Amino acid sequence: MMTTKEIAIPLTSPESPLFEDFFDLGQPDSKSPFITLQSRGWGIDLPLRAALVAAFLLALSFAFSFFPAYLALSNLLLVMVYFLAGTPSLIESIEELSQFEINIDVLMTLAAFSSVLLGSGMEGGLLLVLFSVSGSMEDYVSAKAKNSISSLHKLSPSRACVVESDGTLIERSVKDIAIDTRILIKSGQVVPLDGLVVDGISTVNLVHITGENLPVTKKIGDTVPAGARNLEGTLTLSVTHLSSDSTLARIIDLVTQAQEARPTLQRWFDRLSEGYAIAIILFAFLCALVIPFFQDVPYLGHEGSIYRALAFLIAASPCALVIAIPIAYLSAVSVCARQGILMKGGITLDALASCTVMAFDKTGTLTTGELGFEGIELIGRDIYAPEHLKRALEVAYSLEKNAQHPIAKAVIDYAQRQNVSTIAIEGFSAIPGYGLKGTARFPEGPQQVFIGHPEYILSEMAEDARTAALSQIGLIQERGELIAALLVGKQFFLLRFRDTVRPEVPGIIKELKKEHKLRLVMLTGDYENSARKIAAEVGLDDYYANLRPVDKLAHVSYIAAEEGLAMVGDGINDAPALARATVGICMGKVGSTAAIDAADVILLHDNIDLLGWLLKKAHATQRIVKQNLLLAGLAMILASVPALAGWIPLWLAVVFHEGGTVLVGLNGLRLLKK
Repeated sequence: MMTTKEIAIPLTSPESPLFEDFFDLGQPDSKSPFITLQSRGWGIDLPLRAALVAAFLLALSFAFSFFPAYLALSNLLLVMVYFLAGTPSLIESIEELSQFEINIDVLMTLAAFSSVLLGSGMEGGLLLVLFSVSGSMEDYVSAKAKNSISSLHKLSPSRACVVESDGTLIERSVKDIAIDTRILIKSGQVVPLDGLVVDGISTVNLVHITGENLPVTKKIGDTVPAGARNLEGTLTLSVTHLSSDSTLARIIDLVTQAQEARPTLQRWFDRLSEGYAIAIILFAFLCALVIPFFQDVPYLGHEGSIYRALAFLIAASPCALVIAIPIAYLSAVSVCARQGILMKGGITLDALASCTVMAFDKTGTLTTGELGFEGIELIGRDIYAPEHLKRALEVAYSLEKNAQHPIAKAVIDYAQRQNVSTIAIEGFSAIPGYGLKGTARFPEGPQQVFIGHPEYILSEMAEDARTAALSQIGLIQERGELIAALLVGKQFFLLRFRDTVRPEVPGIIKELKKEHKLRLVMLTGDYENSARKIAAEVGLDDYYANLRPVDKLAHVSYIAAEEGLAMVGDGINDAPALARATVGICMGKVGSTAAIDAADVILLHDNIDLLGWLLKKAHATQRIVKQNLLLAGLAMILASVPALAGWIPLWLAVVFHEGGTVLVGLNGLRLLKK
C-alpha cells in the first residue's frame, strides 16, 4: 500500500514558488515577497499616482499665484511638483547621460529645469507633469506583457507526487524531478510534467494545450503533455522532459519570442527621440554662442542670446508631441472600454488599422465551445420503431447523468429539454478512457448497456455488425460531426454531436468582408472534416486544421511577415500566435488567462460583433494621430522660431507652445464619441 510523505515549505522560504515567480518572472516591486500584503497596495501604479498628485498640486500652485498673500504657498506647492514629477525624470536623465544616451527624456528634463532660471517655473512644472503622466502610462502598458508569462507558469503545478521504488509517494518540486522519474496523477489533477503512461488508463482534457474540449483517452504507452487535466482514473507517468523543457515551458518560450520579435511604433519613436534631443540641445547651445556675432545682442539679459536659446529650448520641447499620440489613444481606449473592449496600449489601434487579414481560432471563438446534441441513429436496421430511439435516449441519459464529459453534458442538456425519462441502472461502472456500462432494468427483463468511445463499444459487437457500424461512423465523421456509441443489448446506436457556431458569426464575417475588405481564415487544432464544415458554414476564405501551438505560430508568423494580421483566439494554444500577430484579439469570458495576457485586445463580453466597430475606431484613431502630429509640429515651429529670433517674448512663446498642446488634446478627445 502506498503512503504519502508531505514536505512543507514555509512561505518565506527561498524555494517557495512565490519567490520563484518574483525573481524568475521579473515582477514589479508591488508583488515583492519581502513586503507585507498590506504594504504592497501602495506600490501599485506608484509612478502614475505620483504624476496625478503632482498635477493636482500644480493646479493649486497656479491658482494661488494670482494672490500675493499666498505667493509663498504657491512656490512651496511648485517645489513639491518639481520633487514629485521632476525627481524621477532627473535621476533617469542622469543615468542616461552617464551611459552617453541623450533622448527626449533628457531634453524634457533640461527644458523644464532650465525654465526656473528664466523665471518660468510654472511652465516647467507643466512640462514635468505631462511628461510624468505619459511615462507612467507607458510603463503600465509595458508591464502587461510580463503577465502572460506569469499566467502560463501558473497553469502547471509547481510540485508533483513522485513514486519511489518501494511504492512510497513523496511530493517534490518539479524543478527537482529528473527524466524517467515516475509521478502519480490522480483524478482531477493537472499534469505537471510531460510523461509517458506506464500504468493506468484515463481520459484527459487537453483544452489548455490544443484548444479543443473533447477528452482524449490515454493508456499505457501514450504520452501526456504538461498542462493536461486528468478527468477520471489514475495515471502513473514516466517523466520524459524536465520542467524547463516541458510543453508549457516551450509555449512560454514561444510567447516570449513572439513578443520580442514584434516591433512597435514606440520603439521607433524612442530611437527618433535620441537624435531629436541631441539636435535641439546642440542647436540651442550653438545659437547661444553665435547669435551675438550676427546680431547686436549681448550674451546675458532678457534680450541676450542665452535667454533666446533657453526660450527656444523650452519652446522646442516636444510637449505637444508627447501628448499628441497618448491623448488620441487614451481617448479611443476609453470609449472602447465603455463598449466592453479592453485595449492593452492604444498603439494597438494603429496596428489594427494596418491589418488586411484576420485569422480566427475555432472552438470558443467562432463556436460556443460546447457540444450540441445533433441526433441518434440505430445502425444495422433500415426500418425501426421510434420507441427504439426513445429507449436509447433514456439509457444514454441514465448512464451519463453523473458523468462530467462534454459529451455527457450535451446528452443531459438535450434529455432534460425533451423531458426524457430515466431507467434504473444496476451494476453501474466506469471504464476510464472508454466509457460507462451497467445493466438496464426494462419491463421485459434486464439488458447489458454500454456507452462511450466507438472503439470500446465495437469490441462488444459481432463481426458483421461491426463492419456496418464502421462504415456509418466514417460517413458521420466526413460530415465533421463527433460521435459516441451506445449498445443496448444487441442494438447499436450512434449519437451525433457538433460544436455549435455562434449565431452572430455569419453576419460578422459578411460585414468584415464587405465593409473592411479583409481576407478571413481559420486556424484550429480540430480535425480536418470539422474545420472544413465550420469554415464553409460561416463563410471563411480559407482554413488550416490539425494545428499544434507551434504550427499556429508558424502560420501567423508567415502571414504577419507579408501583411498586417489580426488573430482572434481564446485558448493557451493561441497565446503564442496572439503575441506574434500584428494584433492579438482574445475572447474575455471563455479565454484562458494566458491568452488574455498575451493578446493586445480583449473582448470582455465575447462581443465579436463589435470587431467591425473596432476597425472603424482604429482607422479614426490613425487619422486623429496624424492630425495631432501635424498640429504639434506647427505649434513647435510657431513657438520656437520666433522665440529664437527674439520676435516674441517668452510668455507668448509659451502661450503658442501650450496652445498647441491644448489643441492636440481637444482634437484627441473627439475619439470619445462612440
